[in-house]
Amino acid sequence: MKDVKSLDINENSHYDTAIFAGGCFWCMVQPFDTYPGIISVVSGYTGGHVKNPSYEEVCTGATGHVEAVKITFDPKIISYKKLVDIYWQVTDPTDAMGQFQDRGDQYQPIIFYNSPEQKKIAEESKKQLEQSHKFDQPIVTKIEPAHSFYPAEEYHQDFYKKNPLRYQMEEAGGRAQFIERHWKNNK
Repeated sequence: MKDVKSLDINENSHYDTAIFAGGCFWCMVQPFDTYPGIISVVSGYTGGHVKNPSYEEVCTGATGHVEAVKITFDPKIISYKKLVDIYWQVTDPTDAMGQFQDRGDQYQPIIFYNSPEQKKIAEESKKQLEQSHKFDQPIVTKIEPAHSFYPAEEYHQDFYKKNPLRYQMEEAGGRAQFIERHWKNNK
């Protein structure tokens, strides 16, 4: 994770944020982290009713939270629309009850919007994906207003850098194959 403490991220900043849930947050960091204009990608929990949940609490499925990433980005360099496009290409938008080998409510795919503009972009993008008939099943990814976001424990941050072998095992759980099968012509 880039050092965001030294950056000016407040209401006067020109940076924006995007919040996406798409299964295990370990697998959601790297696809965004490598693009120019990305300031930080933080793994965390959102959408539930428990304040400051722990990983163990979220894993029970009883908190209402999903694993998600909060992306701080410079919209002068990378657009929210581009982030949504990336999101579709790293998730299974047809699976409402998890992603790949990760099953349960805490792994469901959700785009959390932070503004009416983000909501409109996400909804239009979802509609375009539905009309593309790229998938044989309906697109079930939810689009919801953003909730409080709670950063995950430090050992979850930048997991793909800290534990590359374990990260590769997670990717081997079906995500990489799914992406290759459905998006190989978009790379």
